[in-house]
Amino acid sequence: MAKVKPFEEFAERYELWFEKHYYTYLSELNAVRKAVPEGKGIEIGAGSGRFAAPLKIKYGVEPSLKMAKIARKRGVYILRGTAEYLPVKSCTFDFALFVTTICFVDDIKKSFEEAFRILKPEGKIITGFIDKNSPLGIFYQQNKDKNPFYRYAEFFSTEEVVEFLKRAGFKNFKFFQTVFDLPDRIDKVQTVKNGYGEGSFVVVSAEK
Repeated sequence: MAKVKPFEEFAERYELWFEKHYYTYLSELNAVRKAVPEGKGIEIGAGSGRFAAPLKIKYGVEPSLKMAKIARKRGVYILRGTAEYLPVKSCTFDFALFVTTICFVDDIKKSFEEAFRILKPEGKIITGFIDKNSPLGIFYQQNKDKNPFYRYAEFFSTEEVVEFLKRAGFKNFKFFQTVFDLPDRIDKVQTVKNGYGEGSFVVVSAEK
């Protein structure tokens, strides 16, 4: 089962995080924006539309009813479903976006295989996540029991994500990174750098 419970119970708290950590959010958004190509896109695990809406991604897949309701108010057309079983025809989209989604899926391998299926030839997958070996990734893992969301999460390293993507058939990798401090300490938009290994938030782009 998709890890929907905390997003149903704490939807308001989820939204407040983005207000409280606004500059962290904008930094992550900028990193994702660098990787998102032109064309018809879909966000998988769209949540409340915090990324899809400003990136002008019209479609999303989301299992949480409360998250889907908020995303629809932001103008995102939401399909109910999970990353492992996308309610989408094969070879439909130019790109598929995952943002802090992979740590909540039940099967990352199946999720990436499904993304591969729905992408057109040479379509791109963009995956944004907190690297488990980064300062923020370590902090979240050490404090999992204190957070209603991350207690359900499974974190991955960038190397692990790349390996799963390769197994699903993806190639031609590009990397971007940002968030170089803990969110409570960030008081301005942070830079986005190429590569990975410094920033806690990593965006991996790959091609079908």
